[in-house]
Amino acid sequence: MNIETGHITVPPPPRSLEATGLSTVLMRDILLKTMFRMSLSKVTDLARILCLPLPQTIELVDIARSEKLIEAMAVHAATTKSEASFQLTEGGKSRALDALSQSEYYGAMPVPLAMYEEQIRRQSIRDIQITRRQLKIAMGDLILPPSLMDDLGPAVSSGRSILMYGPPGNGKSSISNGIRAAMGDRIYVPRAVEHAGQIISVYDPIVHRVAETSEDNPSLLRQSGNRFDNRYVYCERPTVITGGELTLDMLDLKYNPVSRTYQAPLQFKATGGVFIIDDLGRQEEPPQAIVNRWIVPMEMNYDILALQSGEKFVVPFDTLVIFSTNFHPNDIFDQAALRRIFYKIKIDGPSQSDFLKIFAMVAKKRQMPLDEETIVHLIQKKYPTINNVYSNYQPIFLIDQMINICDFEGKPRHMSPELIDRAWNNMFVRQEEIVR
Repeated sequence: MNIETGHITVPPPPRSLEATGLSTVLMRDILLKTMFRMSLSKVTDLARILCLPLPQTIELVDIARSEKLIEAMAVHAATTKSEASFQLTEGGKSRALDALSQSEYYGAMPVPLAMYEEQIRRQSIRDIQITRRQLKIAMGDLILPPSLMDDLGPAVSSGRSILMYGPPGNGKSSISNGIRAAMGDRIYVPRAVEHAGQIISVYDPIVHRVAETSEDNPSLLRQSGNRFDNRYVYCERPTVITGGELTLDMLDLKYNPVSRTYQAPLQFKATGGVFIIDDLGRQEEPPQAIVNRWIVPMEMNYDILALQSGEKFVVPFDTLVIFSTNFHPNDIFDQAALRRIFYKIKIDGPSQSDFLKIFAMVAKKRQMPLDEETIVHLIQKKYPTINNVYSNYQPIFLIDQMINICDFEGKPRHMSPELIDRAWNNMFVRQEEIVR
């Protein structure tokens, strides 16, 4: 049965162990490892940690008991009404240690990759339709020309790749974050996925922001709160942001040889959301190599990962990739790479009128009184020295500089041509020969 919440289909809780899609042996071993590592004895605690409904947890415990891997603990007469407790037998401890030697993973039951693929289709980022109003609200106080909104809207709604380029300091990073905010809905992220008996951790509290939900009482056989598979976490659509630190191996499956566990790569954690590659051209690898890594995922909607054994397997790719660079695309990409990026949008500096709007807005936020003489001095005396090239970051920079000077000198916050000159000198470095 599929359950709808908004327009997203909820992954229903498994009604049997078979419905989990996992092998009984895998689930039994995770149960034993969890009991061993966390010293758990009560079934309700196990249900919560394993993220299984209580009836299925009881069934799993019964299977382990029938194999003499778990036994009931003695209950004192004074506590006969309390919940029954269980412990590992010597054989159970031996099996838990053997399973831990193969993989240290324990805790939440994983979701089979094939089942997760179905959920991805139900909550695909390509099904989102963004309106102009949504996008405008999400951009907050950013002052953007209407023509830019005309380009951004269809690009975001497509759920495909976007290249934003232009001079630094004009809001490419802020626009990228605004795009994520415009989506506004929520999806289900698996705590871990299973493929070929290997478990890959996916949920990452650094990447995934948990949405508020009502919680079920795991001790109840009939639950009325969260009616979804608790192997998933209900989250905001994820956003992964990388910059100059990005390396190609960060896009590969991570294997920890000590714990013998796998961690999903960044783009897999971003499934259903946005992956922002900021400052493209500042990484160790050349931009062309980075874009080449994305060609298959962007064109085919799947990615290829490799296990430690060398076995390769296919995973869905359902991510809006945003490349952001200060370089001209023709200087860092060949035409074949550019052809594979669906939208190329130039983010230019503001016009003089938009610059003045930004300047006035920042001054109001900073509670800095506007001064006409200072603004005229700025526009007529300072900007002609840089060919009247305006940038979005400059109003904030100049006003904050003037505030810092006033505060340091113990004067009321105000604007003046003299303060603008001092702030301007800190915004640029004069070209000169340094004698060493």
